[in-house]
Amino acid sequence: MHTVVVGAGPAGLFIAIALVRRGRHVVVVDRDRGPGRDGAWLRRGVMQFDHAHTFRGPVVEALEAEVPDALAAMRSAGATVETAPDGAPLALRIRRMMFERVLRDVAAREPGLTLLSGHHVDGLRREAGRAVGIVLDGGHLAAELVIDASGRASRVMRDLLGAGEGGPCGAAYVSRQYRLMDAAAAGPVNSPVGLSLGLAGYFAVAFLHDGGTFSITITHDGTDPRMRLLRHRPVYEAAVRAIPALADWIEPDRARPLTPVLPGGRLYNSYRSQLDPAGRPRVPGVIAVGDSVCTTTPLAGRGVALAFLQARALLDVLTTHRDDEVAATVEFDRWCHRNIRPWFVDHTHCDGDRLRRWAGGDVDLTRPLPSDLVVAAAGADPALRPAVTAYDRMAALPSSLDAVQDRARAVYAAGWRPPVAAGPARDELARLCHAVSSRECDLVVAGA
Repeated sequence: MHTVVVGAGPAGLFIAIALVRRGRHVVVVDRDRGPGRDGAWLRRGVMQFDHAHTFRGPVVEALEAEVPDALAAMRSAGATVETAPDGAPLALRIRRMMFERVLRDVAAREPGLTLLSGHHVDGLRREAGRAVGIVLDGGHLAAELVIDASGRASRVMRDLLGAGEGGPCGAAYVSRQYRLMDAAAAGPVNSPVGLSLGLAGYFAVAFLHDGGTFSITITHDGTDPRMRLLRHRPVYEAAVRAIPALADWIEPDRARPLTPVLPGGRLYNSYRSQLDPAGRPRVPGVIAVGDSVCTTTPLAGRGVALAFLQARALLDVLTTHRDDEVAATVEFDRWCHRNIRPWFVDHTHCDGDRLRRWAGGDVDLTRPLPSDLVVAAAGADPALRPAVTAYDRMAALPSSLDAVQDRARAVYAAGWRPPVAAGPARDELARLCHAVSSRECDLVVAGA
């Protein structure tokens, strides 16, 4: 079967490679031209390309099952897999840029896979209500099946399915990427991704990546204009140095910066169904996957994991319904409703409650606890750990935490609260940002 995949991000490349290895001929179309001859790659339209990423255990499992050569190449490039005591993968430590570069290289070498870079998809080509290909740069590329993996902002799926459920999560962040100096050790770590710090009104994370690279990210609610000054290098560096557990990470004898300070925005939780009210595909012959179906804010690092879980389910559905795309779309949409939408709902609840707490609110025991508080409560009550571990590894859906809600609530009712890392509270950090920015402005004026 001739298949066109729209979008050469992680989801599109992964499913394209896997489909080719199942005997299909696949064309992948992407507007990005890929890395230049000098190796530089400006992934226009992908704001998060150089930002920190978490690649959770399901990503490793998907690569091991479908594209093990890509995982091997990532490891050869310096990526590492963090595992649990039982051997289960917890995280793949790698930059998003390196992750995509390796997948793209594998796709480019794959017999039966054609990668069309630098081409613009104008929409679907339809006949008798069915998609029969795409409109590409004003021309027509025929396909028996179109898989849309072009993301939440996809014009194809937005026009087809509408905006869907969800909205902005209300968080903002800044990130900067570094490389450790020769023989320098990373700073302190406390999680599979590196170092995660909950502070008063915001949080900060040092993400370990491949080949001695790492990123430091500060996330806040975006409501205080002084915190937006973090996008400026002197302000960002002063803020990182004000957080004791992070300060050593960026000392000149330990690391050098690889990127400017990168602001992050347009963070959404969203979900789209692909069926009409009658339960039929809106347009037979096209199936959405990845961010085109569901996006979650990067605060829990589940984006690529959810995309790969979808891709693996879609591979199974297409194998079962090889010549019936209508049945495949219906079954896949129902699978997503059961297995992907719950994560969207979970993120929406967590993000809303986190913003309330960042604004000074206490744990609300009059309503169900958000999952991040249930997870945190395992630090005070070890009996919660089995349920929390399954959820955290994405081996169980968020509803699996319902059984331990009462036990977690008892932890908070007794007065326990998640520990707050040493460092300035949000208002103190905001004042620091303003002071450093004002001082830098004064220096510029004095030197003019």
